[in-house]
Amino acid sequence: MAKVKDTAFFCNECGYESAKWFGQCPACKQWNTFVEEPVSKSTNVKGVVKTSLRNSDIKKGTPVQLSTVHSTDKDRVTTGIKEFDRVLGGGIVSGSLILVGGDPGIGKSTLLLQMCHNLSKSGKKVLYISGEESLTQIKLRAERVGTISEELMVLCETSLEVIEGTLKSENPQVVIIDSIQTMYREEISSAPGSVGQVRETTAILMQLAKGLNISIFIVGHVTKEGVVAGPRVLEHMVDTVLYFEGDKYATYRILRSVKNRFGSTNEIGVFEMQESGLVEVTNPSEYMLTGKPENASGSIVVCLLEGTRPLLVEIQALVCDSNFGLPRRTAAGTDYNRVNLLMAVLEKRAGIHLSASDAYVNIAGGVKVNEPAIDLGIVMAIASSFRNKIVDDKTIIFGEVGLAGEVRAVSQPQIRVNEAIKLGFKICILPSVCLKNIKETDKITLIGVRNIIEAIKLIE
Repeated sequence: MAKVKDTAFFCNECGYESAKWFGQCPACKQWNTFVEEPVSKSTNVKGVVKTSLRNSDIKKGTPVQLSTVHSTDKDRVTTGIKEFDRVLGGGIVSGSLILVGGDPGIGKSTLLLQMCHNLSKSGKKVLYISGEESLTQIKLRAERVGTISEELMVLCETSLEVIEGTLKSENPQVVIIDSIQTMYREEISSAPGSVGQVRETTAILMQLAKGLNISIFIVGHVTKEGVVAGPRVLEHMVDTVLYFEGDKYATYRILRSVKNRFGSTNEIGVFEMQESGLVEVTNPSEYMLTGKPENASGSIVVCLLEGTRPLLVEIQALVCDSNFGLPRRTAAGTDYNRVNLLMAVLEKRAGIHLSASDAYVNIAGGVKVNEPAIDLGIVMAIASSFRNKIVDDKTIIFGEVGLAGEVRAVSQPQIRVNEAIKLGFKICILPSVCLKNIKETDKITLIGVRNIIEAIKLIE
């Protein structure tokens, strides 16, 4: 008889399973992503662990009319952190599974522990499960960020069987798993953090969240590419994916939603790291513009949209003569190829010869921006630095630039103008086609431009 193999090959990116090794994954087309893992005997055909869960509201396997299902915003639980609630879409939805990723030391555990403090103070039963820290370490960090409530329980455990029994016996309302890469199931012989362990562990936690109506937060480690470690299927299984961004040596942090079944995506929350923990930044535009130089060429303020929030940032450009035959091009905080494209448009359409100059573009504050609305700001910053012309400090610019040099419309111009007025800007340079969508006001002067030539003439 042929020997039955107890192992299979899994793709690290998408979780595709195969009986043999492939150089390229047939599903996601990524190279060298297959690893060999033991096959769990306790899984069904689809690879999802069978567990018996109760549901008091609807009998399992019985279809119901969608019109009879009641769901309102009142079902959400606020975390006590407004920036966190904004990213979640208004609060925590009961029975949701939320993945929080970010670089080591960025503040994931600190933010979740602060959320646990607020929830426990409001009477919610919270369970913090850690597989990386001891009880003493958690206690020291908890004392630093605030007072400790009796409703906040802590468990240091990595065995999923023990965690499952604890959730069923204690029945908490909110659970924190820190982190998913340290949890393991005994039936799977592979090491914690492997493809099989992460996939099976997440599947069980998902069934526990839906069956027991528990909101579960999962902390995930990230790779050097900045994505959550483990199979890509992990992000597809959860309800919400949050990424904590920012330089860990800087003071600010940005919490970004890249997937949310209960709210808008690309929503951001801004925090500042202080000695007592993470503090909300209620006006991030004012925070990002702090320290902006006065009467300096190459400095432009633009308005971009992150989800539903307008955000004002400063674009800095420095153009100088090149000492070598090949000029240097550097972009920090935005797409390098997009900057090269805009510089080519400047040379061809506006007659600004940059082929013999080094060009450096930086988004001040370290924030990463990819919205097309900053195109006109980059063009104006480069032109201002090249000609050494100063743009008025009370001027804000936004608009998309095409290859023909035309300035194209952007979304939500009224919201951008309102944000500029709130921060005291007096002049706004924007696409002329957006003027019809903005209410007339005497608080700011609106200047519409059709192409980059008209825009550059405004600073000459």
